[in-house]
Amino acid sequence: MVSLSEQQERAAPAPVAATVAWRIAAAVPDPEVPVLSIEDLGVLRDVAVDGERVTVTITPTYSGCPAVDAIRDDIVLALTAAGFAEVDVRLTLTPAWTTDWMSDAGKDKLRAYGIAPPTGRAAASGTGPIRLQMAVKCPRCGSLDTKELARFGSTSCKALYECRACLEPFDHFKVH
Repeated sequence: MVSLSEQQERAAPAPVAATVAWRIAAAVPDPEVPVLSIEDLGVLRDVAVDGERVTVTITPTYSGCPAVDAIRDDIVLALTAAGFAEVDVRLTLTPAWTTDWMSDAGKDKLRAYGIAPPTGRAAASGTGPIRLQMAVKCPRCGSLDTKELARFGSTSCKALYECRACLEPFDHFKVH
């Protein structure tokens, strides 16, 4: 199997360069939950290469997400360090981010990190009944005997829970 070096790939046609740029951007960690990459989280939406310019499109987890600037800076740093000369990071709010975009691997990483991952799917507007989550499973001991302590946890996209079985507090990534 023949493998191109990154230098050769960047000099290659745009589809190959876009694949390399995607891999580099995809590896950028989320600044709030560093065990997740922005690809795991589902905020990386598109990477396009046009000549010397790389355009990366991201969708924040919510419109006021304070991590957006850090994510943008980290993407620019990662791509310029890899030799891409011009990097433009665009923010799009439509369609709105949903936990449905998180990868299964990302949800597994959250659980291993001690954060209960979102379960189920986000409610589609106007399409029938809305599911209610009856219990959140403790990511440490697996118990369903948990209690919400605060609707907002360490970040706005998480809620703070306590496990009544092991008595450990934990964040739960809310479905939205």
